[in-house]
Parts: sequence; structure tokens; C-alpha cells
Amino acid sequence: MKILDGGLGRELARRGAPFRQPEWSALALSEAPDIVKEVHLDFIRAGAEVITTNNYAVVPFHIGQDRFINEVQSLVNIAVTQAKRAVIESGKNVLIAGCLPPLFGSYRADFFIEAEAKKLASPIIETLDPHVDFWLAETQSCLKEVETVHALLPKDQRDFWVSFTLQDEIELDQPVLRSGESLDEVVELLIRLNANAVLFNCCQPEIILQAINTIKKMLPAHIQIGAYANAFPPQNIEATANDGLDEIRKDLNPEFYLSFAKEWHDAGATLIGGCCGIGPEHISVLSHYFKSSN
Repeated sequence: MKILDGGLGRELARRGAPFRQPEWSALALSEAPDIVKEVHLDFIRAGAEVITTNNYAVVPFHIGQDRFINEVQSLVNIAVTQAKRAVIESGKNVLIAGCLPPLFGSYRADFFIEAEAKKLASPIIETLDPHVDFWLAETQSCLKEVETVHALLPKDQRDFWVSFTLQDEIELDQPVLRSGESLDEVVELLIRLNANAVLFNCCQPEIILQAINTIKKMLPAHIQIGAYANAFPPQNIEATANDGLDEIRKDLNPEFYLSFAKEWHDAGATLIGGCCGIGPEHISVLSHYFKSSN
């Protein structure tokens, strides 16, 4: 069982870091990098055993094409440097996941362009490569983007984790990706890419439980399962995450979030953390429960 960190963007905004749309969490990299480090540190102090580099918004969707071309490597370098500083300062054995973000905006599988994806992902991967313990493709909406980005990764022994975001509101027999692709198709891709873990993030905790129960029956035993839900109300099929400051569910306090995490764990999840709106206080409760249960 590993405890992951929570959502950086919301936590940065809550602490008064420079924050506006559309730059989202990328703005703090250039204007308040020390706050980025402090947020990482607070998640570690809360019990996170894995932190993810804060380069989620270092894509043209958030910072614009010109700034991406000119600054992608410097911004990603700041992100990974602050993560490393937090780990060193904590004195703890914490893994750093290299964030492979959705390249065309969260939730929007329909925006994916394969040729452009390679151009966007390559400088991110090259900058993170010397510094991260493993790779985390997160908030992925479609299988083709995962496959495209995976092909660009260094051919070494580092783990490759994939985290998918699911449709929140559609009542189906089985949860599906925001693209509409099925969990059967997800499993086929994971096996083909030799992925080490599949996670579900940035969607409702309730739908994540359904996805874990479904995919557990199809996965080879060596592929771990994880979950880190957001605290948003259900997002409809046309939503684009992070293009506005969505409201937070009032019921998802740390104790209620823990109740979902317990269900995820009972269903087979061994990697648990939080996404947008899930802060150090949530991670602290998760960590205390699961570490005291072992």
C-alpha cells in the first residue's frame, strides 16, 4: 500500500500563490516556486510516499503555444527541482513521479492530435528524465495519447503508471473513459505496454469504485490498481478541467473521503491519494488509517 499526494493546483491557490486562468498551477513555477516546494513538503509531512512533479499545466492549453515553445524546459525543470528539494528537506524516502499531463487539455479526448502530441511530450520527457523515479501519465482521456507518449519514454527499468479519468454522469453497465473507450480496451493496452499500474483520477469517487471493481476482474496480478478522486461535483461530457475554478463538494471532508478510500482498498487498490480539492488534511487522515492498519 502506498499513499500518494493530493491536488497541487487547488492547494497552491488556497495558499495565495499567484493563480489565474488559463495558466493554473504553472503560474507558481515562475512566480512562486518556493510555495510549490512547500506544498510538496506538506503532502510529505501528511504521509505521502509519492509526490508528482507540478508540470501538469505546462502545456499550450494552459500557457499558450509561444510560451510553451520558449519556456517548456525551464518550467518543467523548476517543477522537478522543487519536488527534489522537498524530498531532500523532508529527509524521507519519497518517490518522485514524473507527470505526463494531458497534452491538449483535461477531459478532451476529441482534441487529441497524434503528430502534435509527440512535439509536446518530447521536451517534457527529456527534461524530467534524469530526475524522476518513475512515469505517471495522469488524467488521461483516451488510449491513443497514452500509447503515443509511452513510445517516447526512455527504454529503461522505471515503472510506467497510467491514470485515466472517467465519465462522471453517464449511467452505463460499466464505467468508460471520457473518450467513451471501455475498460476492456484499457486492459488490452496496459498489457501491451507492460504498464505497472492503472489508476483512476480526477473524477467522482463513486465512479472510481465501480471502475476498480470492474477492472480488477480483468487485470493480470502484477498490475497494481490506484485511485485519486477529485472533489468536484459531477462534470458533464463537455467539461474541460481547469478552464475555470469549479466548486468543491461540501461533503468530501477528510473523514468522508477516507470512507471511499477504504472501499477502494477493499476492492483491490494499493495506490491511493487525491486529486483536485484533496489537500494535506485528507492525505493525513488516509495515511494515519492505512499505516496504522498494516
